[in-house]
Amino acid sequence: QVRLVESGGGLVQAGGSLRLSCAASGSIFSMNVINWYRQAPGKQRELVATITDGGRTNYGDSVKGRFSISRDSAKNTVYLQMNSLKPEDTAVYLCAAFRGALNYWGQGTQVTVSS
Repeated sequence: QVRLVESGGGLVQAGGSLRLSCAASGSIFSMNVINWYRQAPGKQRELVATITDGGRTNYGDSVKGRFSISRDSAKNTVYLQMNSLKPEDTAVYLCAAFRGALNYWGQGTQVTVSS
């Protein structure tokens, strides 16, 4: 069982930065894939970034070059560094971990970017 808790969201002006954290109660690194998603009102959930157990990363087109996903095995935490934020980045950000048929989701953290 893995419990995920996101933190680090808040209100920031356009052009600013935030770092989100996804802290796991169990070993998050036993999971094959960890994703960050975002959900804005009236929009479909969007895959923002992925990191695999091998350390490979991938990003959605809308955040490439601005966001960076990383992990800290000592802290059992995955991070999402978000730079050059835009109002359209406003959403609830959620992390999720996957291994085979298993999947675990956090509750999300709100990010609001003002213009």
